[in-house]
Amino acid sequence: MLFESDILYIDNHLLVVNKHAGHPTQADISGDLDLLSEAKAYLKKRFDKPGDVFLGLVHRLDRPVSGAIIFARTSKAASRLFEQFQKRTVQKHYLTIVEGRCVGAGIWKDYLVKKQKRVKVSKPSHPRAKFAELKWETIGYQSSLSLLRIELTTGRPHQIRAQAAHRGFPIQGDLRYGAKRKFDGRNIGLHCYRLGITHPVKKEPLSWQILPTMSIASWQRFKQNVRPDVIDREFPLSLTSDDPVLLK
Repeated sequence: MLFESDILYIDNHLLVVNKHAGHPTQADISGDLDLLSEAKAYLKKRFDKPGDVFLGLVHRLDRPVSGAIIFARTSKAASRLFEQFQKRTVQKHYLTIVEGRCVGAGIWKDYLVKKQKRVKVSKPSHPRAKFAELKWETIGYQSSLSLLRIELTTGRPHQIRAQAAHRGFPIQGDLRYGAKRKFDGRNIGLHCYRLGITHPVKKEPLSWQILPTMSIASWQRFKQNVRPDVIDREFPLSLTSDDPVLLK
């Protein structure tokens, strides 16, 4: 069910939604109700639209991942947003809880290949290898877990999951990539907290920030363990809310 509180932004061209973990972005073999279908139903009801509602899917979040996701309400907006993703001008920032003590900050550069249901780091010479890059920074610790802030440069499928696991820091709950500890049901500790674009029609910069649901125990443990300088820089509102908080 898509609630009004899940809507981060809406105009004639865009719909930005806070996706909950465990919710498929689009229809899959499970047959579970997907976010795209729910978003179309929401628009149809809200604007009393007859017939089918157009809603373009320009990027995805994996089913066990939460956070901000954008849909296009017109074909023109879809085309222009897709171009922004292709040109890597979209800001995509994540929070992730990984197993192990990951210290410092840096850049991860790898070549990735999909093998069955997993993505693995490979040699650049592999015929199907795709270059993947991200910036990372550890912003908190709790027991044997680390909280990382990640900025994607590229946007490959399972990129963060594969690159972190390759370095011995699987995302909490990501059993597919070697995690030993569960997160929240079958979900994983990965959340897209910031998404920034250029409006496809108005050409003005837009960004949305949404914190993960702090009622989930694994996120809750980090509320008091984030570096103060990071809170001041990245999260001008408190991390102690029990609900997702939209940062202006």
